[in-house]
Amino acid sequence: MICVLTDPFAEANAENSGAGSKEYVHIRIQQRNGRKSLTTVQGLKKEFSYNKILKDLKKEFCCNGTVVQDPELGQVIQLQGDQRKNVSTFLVQAGIVKKENIKIHGF
Repeated sequence: MICVLTDPFAEANAENSGAGSKEYVHIRIQQRNGRKSLTTVQGLKKEFSYNKILKDLKKEFCCNGTVVQDPELGQVIQLQGDQRKNVSTFLVQAGIVKKENIKIHGF
């Protein structure tokens, strides 16, 4: 009898390595002190210019923001305030991401 060792997670890993089909853009809110909060945008494709997107977001929503380099997540856009719905509609209207590829997290 021949025993074949297989990886039970091989199928799950193959799905995650798909070319762009399962890539999500995550829009989160982080609570700061008191009523202050941050909106973070993570998971945009690397070919986009994060600084140009940030400049347009800041101008559109009259808020401040920055691009942060995270060792695990890569580049992350941070905006002041709760801009989750605004950012999601902006990204869809600009044609950067499809609506079904956006996940909004938070309370």
